[in-house]
Amino acid sequence: MNYSLRPLGDSAVVIQLGDAIEIDTHEKVKKVTSFLEKNPQKWLVDLIPAFTTVTLYYDPMTVLQERNAELPYEGVCSILSDLLSDDFEHVSASARVIEIPVCYGGEYGPDLEEVAHIHGLTMEEVISKHTKGDYLVYMIGFAPGFPYVGGLDPDLATPRRNSPRLKIPAGSVGIAGNQTGVYPIETPGGWQLIGRTPLSLFQPDEDTPSLLQAGDHIKFVPISENEFKEMEGKA
Repeated sequence: MNYSLRPLGDSAVVIQLGDAIEIDTHEKVKKVTSFLEKNPQKWLVDLIPAFTTVTLYYDPMTVLQERNAELPYEGVCSILSDLLSDDFEHVSASARVIEIPVCYGGEYGPDLEEVAHIHGLTMEEVISKHTKGDYLVYMIGFAPGFPYVGGLDPDLATPRRNSPRLKIPAGSVGIAGNQTGVYPIETPGGWQLIGRTPLSLFQPDEDTPSLLQAGDHIKFVPISENEFKEMEGKA
């Protein structure tokens, strides 16, 4: 497996696995992440997969205790070189499929009509194309639990709004460029909002706060306003 290592501050190392957002690089990210999770190191503090990288945060003092002849960064790089020399073809990283119910349009998706107008489609056609997509979560970022999702139908690729909103309700489903995503918390943002889910994507009191993880597949399922309100009440 081709990769490179570089420092990030004085207690992190970045494993670079590619230069472009593509499926092959994502598969490498998933395999390296899965391997390191299944082979925990005492010095490892946190593990963060992204589009083309996996970042490891480490405890320098623990590394020094294990590798007393090397500086912490050099020690971690040496360990990683040994670990990543293995054949990763046998490493499995199971993928989950998460269904996300969405109420499209109206007060829940104020930009749906505009997105339809931009592409010369009806709002029903936009909803149909959006719910038929095979979506892959490449990474979590920007805000807690926010998924960067690939797989949007090219017919729906839409520029961000010229004027970002100061407040976007949690659960809002939007489009920006060739990506779609869900706002897990109330936050400013410039994505085109086409719907909203009653699911809570970020629950800070849970052991795993983010509902979605890198490598998950998403299926958007259309629901009515009444179904939204019923599910929101149960949540």
